[in-house]
Amino acid sequence: MYIHLGKDVSVRVEDIIGIFDIDSTTTSYDTRLFLKKYEDENRVTNVSSDLPKAFVLCQYDDQPHLFISALSSSSLRKRVEV
Repeated sequence: MYIHLGKDVSVRVEDIIGIFDIDSTTTSYDTRLFLKKYEDENRVTNVSSDLPKAFVLCQYDDQPHLFISALSSSSLRKRVEV
């Protein structure tokens, strides 16, 4: 099964490692370092044309990859649970 993250990007549910709310997680210094590391390694794809609300960590092409989404983390979780 696939889940749509935004724009034209969908990922397999089996590849999702975690779904995180941007507002509540980026208050942590460690999370900001984590996001910066992935960005520096070109492992971040922004699929949001609006204000980002969540990021999804996936195993993508045999490496972890982050997708920034305008969909809320609760909406994305509901899509996974269907």
